Amino acid sequence: MATQDSPRFSNARDSLRFWRQSVSAAMPSVSDGLVGYLFLLPAIALFTVFLAFPIFYTLYLSFFRFQGVGSETLLWIDTGFFSFRLLSLSRLEFVGLSNYAAMFSDALFHQALFNTVFILLVQVPLMVGIALLLAVALDASFVRFRGVFRTVLALPVSANLVAYSTVFLLMMQDTGLVNYVLTTIGLDPIPWFTSGFWSRMTIVGAVTWRWTGYNMIILLAGLQNVPQQLYEAAEIDGANRIEKFRYVTVPQLRPVLLFVFVTSTIGTFKLFSEPVIINSGGAPLESTITIVQYIYQTAFIDFRLGYASALTYVLIGVVSVLSAVQLRVGGDGDA
Repeated sequence: MATQDSPRFSNARDSLRFWRQSVSAAMPSVSDGLVGYLFLLPAIALFTVFLAFPIFYTLYLSFFRFQGVGSETLLWIDTGFFSFRLLSLSRLEFVGLSNYAAMFSDALFHQALFNTVFILLVQVPLMVGIALLLAVALDASFVRFRGVFRTVLALPVSANLVAYSTVFLLMMQDTGLVNYVLTTIGLDPIPWFTSGFWSRMTIVGAVTWRWTGYNMIILLAGLQNVPQQLYEAAEIDGANRIEKFRYVTVPQLRPVLLFVFVTSTIGTFKLFSEPVIINSGGAPLESTITIVQYIYQTAFIDFRLGYASALTYVLIGVVSVLSAVQLRVGGDGDA
C-alpha cells in the first residue's frame, strides 16, 4: 500500500526505476573512496596471499637452509571459547649468500643454463622467422582459403603439453616415424635420444611446432595494420617484393617483432614439460635439463628449498636482463 509521500506510478517500470534511484542515493559516494577500495579488496587479498607473499617469502628463503617443517608456535590465541595456534612454516638455518655462491661450483646448474640458452638461441629465431614468413604469405591477397590455413596453423597452440610432447617422443624413437622416413629415402637414422645435441634439437622442434602458429597470428595482426600507402610508394620507387619486405614490412612490424621476441624468450626460460617428457624417452638428463626443471628437482625431489629459491631469483634476474636488453635494442627505432 503506497504511503502519502510516495509518488504514484502508472506502471511497474517507473516504480522499479524510482526504487533503483532511491537505492543509489542511499549508497556511499564513490568520491569518498570507500566503495572503490571495497571493490578492490578481494583482488588485493588474492594478490597478497597468492602472489606477493610467495614472492617475498621465496626471496627470504633464499638466504636460509631448509631443515624441515617447523613445529614451533608463532602465535597462540585462547579466548576461552576457541583457541588458535599458528605454527612456523619451516625450520631454517641462516646461511647468508651461501646459496648464491654455491651456483658457481654447481656443474648441473651450469649444464641446465647451457641447455636453456642453446634452446633459446636456436628455437626463438627459427620460430619467429617461420612465423613471419607464414604471416606474410597468408596476408597476400592472391592466397585463397586464408582463413582455413590460419586456423590449421594456429591449432597446435591448443594442444595439451603432455600430449604433444608424448607424440614427439614417439616420433623420435629409434624405430619411430622420423627415422623410418629417413631410412626409407636412404639416409642414416638420427640418434635423437642418445646424443645430447639431437636431444636438445628434439625439444627445439617440439616447441617450434607448438608456438609458430600462435606467433604467426600476432604478426599477421601487425601486418594488417601496416598502411597500404607505404607499399604503393615503394612500388612507385621501383622496389621489388624483397625490398618492400626489408624496407617496409620489417620496420613497420618492429614493435610486434619485439613483443614476440620478448615473450618467446620468457617462454623458453620457463620450459618444463617438454624436457621432462623427452628425458623419459631415454635422453641423458644432462643434455635436456632446463633451469626450471632443475629448480623443480632441487625443490621437490631434493628438498633443498633455500637453494631452489636462490635459483629462482637468479632465473628472474637473467630473464629481466635479457628482456631489458631486447627492449633497449629493439626500441631504438621508436625514439
